[in-house]
Amino acid sequence: MITGIQHAAFLTSDLARSRAFYEGVLGLRVSASRPQMSYDGVWYDIAPNQQIHLMLLPDPEAGLQRPAHGGRDRHVALGVQDFAQLKTRLDAAGIAYTQSQSGRRALFCRDPDQNALEFNEVSA
Repeated sequence: MITGIQHAAFLTSDLARSRAFYEGVLGLRVSASRPQMSYDGVWYDIAPNQQIHLMLLPDPEAGLQRPAHGGRDRHVALGVQDFAQLKTRLDAAGIAYTQSQSGRRALFCRDPDQNALEFNEVSA
């Protein structure tokens, strides 16, 4: 039986640029508890036993046209407690996003490598 999602992995072509987004814009902190792999990358703790893994590897889908709205593409959904603060941080960084088309407090954006991310407001 599945008990949860342990991590989401994303390919990156420029680890420094991706780290600036995930750490600088989203405010994530690097996890020191993960093993070094045979390629460069970084792990971020999201919640207990939940992580994001950035992998500096070639993208087999480079040049693929992605949908404008991330909700119509492969994506991971992340909970956020301060939805207004997330929007402020994305706006300040010039990161484009779209609101959820369902009417709920959620938005979609893309990281520097065009990986789609969904952010849903959750209660504290």
